[in-house]
Amino acid sequence: MSQITPTSSMSLPCMLCGRQDDCPEKYGEKKTLHNLTLHYNCLLLSSGIWQRGEEDEGLYGFLLDDIKKEVNRAKKMKCCLCKNRGASIGCVTPRCKKSYHYPCGVEKECIFQFTESFRSYCWDHRPVQLVTSSQVGGSSHCTICLENIEHTPSYHVLHSPCCKSSWFHRDCLQYQALSAGLHFFRCSVCNNKDKFQNEMLRMGIHIPERDASWELEENAFHELLERYQHCDVEMCICPNGREFNKPDSKWEILRCQCCGSKGTHLACSSLMKYNHGWDCTECKNIVCTPGKRSRPGSLTPSETRGHLGYGLNQPSPKSPRKSVVVRPIHTISGILQDLRLQLCRNPMYLLVKKESIWDSSVKAFRKYSFSPFHTIHVKYKEFNLRKANQERNVSTSEYFHLLLKSLENSILFEGSERKNLSMHPDAQRDNLYFEAGRMIAVALVHGGPAPGFFSRTLFYCLIYEPQHVQPILDDVVDPDVLQAIRTIQSCHKRNSLQSAVNQYFEYLQNTGSLRLVHAVSDKVLLVNDILAYHVIRRVQQQLESFKLGLKTLGVLEKIQAHPTAFWSVLCMKQEKLTAKLMADLFTVAYPEDIYTNRQSDTCFWIDYLEDTEEGSTAVSLENILVFVTGLDSIPPAGFNPPATVHFSHRAVPTADRKHNCLKLPILPSYIEFRRSLDQAICKTLQKV
Repeated sequence: MSQITPTSSMSLPCMLCGRQDDCPEKYGEKKTLHNLTLHYNCLLLSSGIWQRGEEDEGLYGFLLDDIKKEVNRAKKMKCCLCKNRGASIGCVTPRCKKSYHYPCGVEKECIFQFTESFRSYCWDHRPVQLVTSSQVGGSSHCTICLENIEHTPSYHVLHSPCCKSSWFHRDCLQYQALSAGLHFFRCSVCNNKDKFQNEMLRMGIHIPERDASWELEENAFHELLERYQHCDVEMCICPNGREFNKPDSKWEILRCQCCGSKGTHLACSSLMKYNHGWDCTECKNIVCTPGKRSRPGSLTPSETRGHLGYGLNQPSPKSPRKSVVVRPIHTISGILQDLRLQLCRNPMYLLVKKESIWDSSVKAFRKYSFSPFHTIHVKYKEFNLRKANQERNVSTSEYFHLLLKSLENSILFEGSERKNLSMHPDAQRDNLYFEAGRMIAVALVHGGPAPGFFSRTLFYCLIYEPQHVQPILDDVVDPDVLQAIRTIQSCHKRNSLQSAVNQYFEYLQNTGSLRLVHAVSDKVLLVNDILAYHVIRRVQQQLESFKLGLKTLGVLEKIQAHPTAFWSVLCMKQEKLTAKLMADLFTVAYPEDIYTNRQSDTCFWIDYLEDTEEGSTAVSLENILVFVTGLDSIPPAGFNPPATVHFSHRAVPTADRKHNCLKLPILPSYIEFRRSLDQAICKTLQKV
């Protein structure tokens, strides 16, 4: 790898602009690469060079040979401002022959666009903002520095594209952009991001593609990472004290689901499972209603009206009223529906190979044109790309079902039924763990099925810091590691434990699990260390890549905010379908020109579902759902578009998976109805 020496470049002049200034805010970082000292902005905006390497090659992707060629080219170019050579930047306007150094251009109020092809405009051809005459004139305060600013668009004064009354100093915007970075830079008045950033980039504001400066400070938010670990119930029955916490046991501490600042042992509050909700005393007093307390959603409408103070239950006006706080219930469907609001209607087509759906999906997701915010349409393609348009469209739900099945059985995960991340260096080098996390996030938001194969340990690693998660023996797949753990667990005397440690000395030393044995009880610590290394520390990089992929569309943040809602989606297999669930899922519709006994037709459909649940038909409820949607379970986000049943005078039942629509014939008897539906579903499933 090329040697970059940042310290030695401080007193050397830039090979392009000739200045010794070392001001990252104005000129970018100053680096020396093989005796070539350069400002990053001077190099980035030069007209004759492109980033042909990876980020870690050369100088930020600029290769050494390309840099030398650009320096030699610039030596022949004279700056039209300072008249010195090294003017590597030219105005992109056709027929404009001006060339200049980057610092000279900044002083002459040129505009440099730090996006796309990094265009530069001289002072005569720079872009200007278009504002109406009603917006010009008068003055107000810059919303960043709060100093007075005249409402006259110029190089030093910029107008907000999203707020009609907002004006900014260019220097204020530039310093805010450098501090906030691409992820946090937005309008300080209305909080708009996309429209505001596009306009500021057009007008030459440099928005670095990195996290905010306050996020990069070491341990800046360390106190926020400390989880509350204390039992606060009136009578704690834990023999080891109120601060003792043992995950996955009755002595695990559960925090208040409202405030998070109070806790209880599961046993101290008679809770059987971690995913049971618990409210501390203070929160119970806030979330209350007159009369008996009740959780939201547990009352009938009439009871709710009474508790809210209507009718006979309304208290006297002279009586003090207790405050009523209605707390929203966060269902997985509601959470994913909220995330789906980010999606736009712009269609994006994925061409994938069904026989190699994982590999072809990775290539599709890595295309420059791919965006998780677009509406996804899927087509299967053969080896000959010209035949792709002849293939039928595939429902997005069906595609994600096949993709998640392939992912579950891939080299990225290990385990029989409940999966953990595996240690696969080639997959990590190819960044496949990131792609796996991204695919799961996209699948959940775009209407795919629930993964349902995460282990408890993997799920806890997503919502907690991994060092605070304790794996269990079921997480281990490697037979050698299992044998070592069982050997240590079987020791009942200190001498036998010491012999076991000597037997696996090299493994314990290499994994950082070696410890002195003082008593036979130390075997618990040894086993915990082995489990923590093998299941978590060994795959730390893979886990971080996987979590980074899950951040797509904000899914990981929702998982951490609502772990109870996501537990059943990520870790549990879907519940068995019932006739009632299927009847509620499908909306029955009739064309306007059909006049028939609609109640009878609907009854045929309901009877068929009930007979199927009882096993009286040739198919199962899952078969019906696969026939219509391509899925054998209801996706967490629900079907989009919603599942419907359409009755018409067609000969046989058909399904439109793209629209989740089941088209049924209108028949005179239930026997004919059932026979036709059985035959259609069985015939389709046989093809699959």
